Amino acid sequence: MTSDLSSATPLSTLSPVSAAAAAATTDSLQSTSNATAIEAGLRDAAGPTNSPSGWSSTGLQDVAVHGAPSGGPARHGSTTSSTTAAQHTAEHEAAQPDNVAFWEQQALRLDWAQPAGISGGKPWHTAHRRVPADAAAGKGPEITWFEGGKLNVAYNCVDRHVANGRGDNVAFHFEGEPGDRRTVTYAELQREVSKAANALLALGITKGDRVVIYLPVIPETVIITLAVARIGAIHSLVFGGFSADALKFRVEDTGAKLLVTTDGQFRRGVAVPVKDNADAAVAGDNAIEHVLVVNRTTAPEDLAAVPMTEGRDVWWHDAVGSAADVHEPEAFDAETPLFIMYTSGTTGKPKGLVHTSGGYLTQASWSFEHLFSNPDPALRDQDVHWCTADLAWVTAHTYEIYGPLSNGATQVIFEGTPNTPHPGRHFEIIERYGVTQYYTAPTLVRSLMGWFPDGVPDSYDLSSIRLLGTVGEAVNPEAWRWLRQNVGAGTAPVVDTWWQSETGATILSPAPTDTEFKPGCAARPLPGVSTRIVDDAGNTVPPGVQGFIVVDTPGPAIARTVWGNPRRYYDAYWSKYVEQGWFLAGDGAKYDADGDIWILGRVDDTLNVSGHLLSTIEIESALVSHADVVEAGVCPVADPTTGHAIVAFVVLKRGVSREVATELRNHVAKAIGPIAKPRDVVVVPDVPKTRSGKIMRRLLTQLFEGTALGDTTSLQNEPAIAGIQDVLRERALVKENS
Repeated sequence: MTSDLSSATPLSTLSPVSAAAAAATTDSLQSTSNATAIEAGLRDAAGPTNSPSGWSSTGLQDVAVHGAPSGGPARHGSTTSSTTAAQHTAEHEAAQPDNVAFWEQQALRLDWAQPAGISGGKPWHTAHRRVPADAAAGKGPEITWFEGGKLNVAYNCVDRHVANGRGDNVAFHFEGEPGDRRTVTYAELQREVSKAANALLALGITKGDRVVIYLPVIPETVIITLAVARIGAIHSLVFGGFSADALKFRVEDTGAKLLVTTDGQFRRGVAVPVKDNADAAVAGDNAIEHVLVVNRTTAPEDLAAVPMTEGRDVWWHDAVGSAADVHEPEAFDAETPLFIMYTSGTTGKPKGLVHTSGGYLTQASWSFEHLFSNPDPALRDQDVHWCTADLAWVTAHTYEIYGPLSNGATQVIFEGTPNTPHPGRHFEIIERYGVTQYYTAPTLVRSLMGWFPDGVPDSYDLSSIRLLGTVGEAVNPEAWRWLRQNVGAGTAPVVDTWWQSETGATILSPAPTDTEFKPGCAARPLPGVSTRIVDDAGNTVPPGVQGFIVVDTPGPAIARTVWGNPRRYYDAYWSKYVEQGWFLAGDGAKYDADGDIWILGRVDDTLNVSGHLLSTIEIESALVSHADVVEAGVCPVADPTTGHAIVAFVVLKRGVSREVATELRNHVAKAIGPIAKPRDVVVVPDVPKTRSGKIMRRLLTQLFEGTALGDTTSLQNEPAIAGIQDVLRERALVKENS
């Protein structure tokens, strides 16, 4: 019998369901032997069983070792030691026969309420349901996880740790760009989130309302994000460096009632006004009722100079500072929307991906533990995690907010840029807080390589590092080696993670327990998900051949739709392989002879030179392997003979000023082959990137060809555009005068 889930339920009136109690009833989904296999170390299970009526068997597919599809390359010559490879294989195979049961087990790591009308000891009545995509209607699949279940995301990230006697544990160390610091315990975080939740309610925000958060990486950003989740509202974080137009689009597209912003923020040592941008974004026709303003840069005696609209704008220190520090959380349906994450595409406006509460938190929490937590639970309180992403990026949502906090982890959040006031700022922070896990973007690694061409000075103590991770795009092998050698003492494991805003959590990664690695290789799917690399017709490609990577068994964190535009959700992700029911990631990839997966970048970034499909990332990796190159962005330009010609934009190491174009062209030809030799090499001060560190190759093509620039709302470093335009104008003048 299904209970009425139309309204939220106070957690205090419900009985939390323990993992042990729910695990005892796992046989309601599958055989006792299969449940035991998953509970007892995830060893190889016998296979799928008949699902009871009303339960979905979606995802019970025949998947070979490590997720390679039937008919795909067999795995041999593993990249890991035989012991760790066998463990990882057993773990993945145990999850795959019934990925629903696997994710049920992971969901029981969280605290759930027991709604009335649900019997059998489980906190939900239907673990997973999927209605296939409808091509005729242009509608993506309807996906639900843990239907009937109720939980509070913020409670799982904060309150339960306090209730379990861990309130004095540090939730995060904050390092501000000017050097201000603050340490926040879980008990303090509980009080601050409760105050913010009460303030939101006083401002008229209720379940389902949208709140846009336009803040830098400061404690208030984490606090308000959790407070929004606590009351069942929906948050959408916007990178603090985005323009007023980019913010305006998100405010209007979400229909937000509240904008949370700052008076200003620190960028490269300078206090930059922000409130004017916020005011411009909320001018005109929108649903904004209030603007909540955090004082970050203004002296108390100068607050009157900050533009505030009477009746609309409210200071944080007034609204939150005066609120009660006790708030009773409510349990909401597992499919309650949690946040809207905007991701840019090559065409059109940014897409607002909708992630829901129960499924997202389940996969975020488990994948954080799987990838980043110390393998020895007794040592986890000694861990200090640092994900360097801006909080508005999905990586930070999963591995800086919800993943770490739901596990009770201690972490670092840093407001500033990595080279302010000097290039060693990150190394200082690692040493100061004893960071053990350092998770960052390849573009930052390449910057560090340029700033420290002779390696990290011995004056920095990085001995606390036990694990490294990369995210954002495929890491160049040269950058991978530099990171491991210089930051990880040549021995730290590197989890080179591949996932997307759409998937919500990591899909591919080496295991942190691996002992041997292939630099730049994403390796294999994590337990509970699986992928394929296929051609246009859906056939598995042989090793060494580029294809489309698809997720044939998504996890519960996958986005449910595009906000306000379900047709776009179908067109972008499901239409190409609608008959198979596969999610199209939009990245190119290939298997190697061992069955490991190499990500080759966006399909849109593939170059077709005289019929040869080439990967931009492979060419960029070849360029970065040259001793004089810090970073490279490669793009296609139209060519009447070859279809595409290759143009490379390169950033040279400090002090290198010689002519390198011919040398770099030959370097690529030697590394890959003559077909990959760039037609042009352009030396520039910087290449355009998104806030997540991805190179915007589309803009490089448009700049080189002199065509109108497309959507730039996700551009993180606007000065790069002007810098490239100046270089191209100078090149044109030289050609005219020669």
